[in-house]
Amino acid sequence: MLFTVVAYGQDRPLANDENGKLIYYEVQELKSVPKDSLMARAEGFLRSAKTLKVSVSKTDSLIQASGKMIINKTALVLSRPSGEVLYRFNAETRDGKYRFWLTDFEFIPYQRDRYGNFVPATSIGIPLERKPGKLNAAEWASYIKAITKEANILAAKFKDAMANKAITQPPVAKAVPVISTKKW
Repeated sequence: MLFTVVAYGQDRPLANDENGKLIYYEVQELKSVPKDSLMARAEGFLRSAKTLKVSVSKTDSLIQASGKMIINKTALVLSRPSGEVLYRFNAETRDGKYRFWLTDFEFIPYQRDRYGNFVPATSIGIPLERKPGKLNAAEWASYIKAITKEANILAAKFKDAMANKAITQPPVAKAVPVISTKKW
């Protein structure tokens, strides 16, 4: 019975927020962990994540980053990228708890260039909230399922990083000594 609950939770599609956008949202509690420590752990995770661009907008309790997921299409044994999904990652901390959400999902399809490489077909993303036509409905549903799976994986990694006590402040770059030629 536990297996069915866990399997159902992983296959659950992304929910809609109050604005109608797809969102992955979770609130977690960590008793007796101060807000500063949670913020340092979140920032350490974002700096170490390879799929997230850390163009961080950071306040004292909110940190934002943008990321990208590659969606693969598999046929028998062969796999090829069919597109990428851009998203925004937000994390907010308080004393003893934190919340995080992934939102603003935009799909950018790939096409082959003249050298056989898969490249983005356009630079403008298609919001995942847009309903596809009848011809693309099955493919669009598979994209959303793949995005849900990737969001669950990212959320599990983030929760592990936040629960890890070994993560401390991100390393601070040492100042390079400046040599003065005027004073000798």
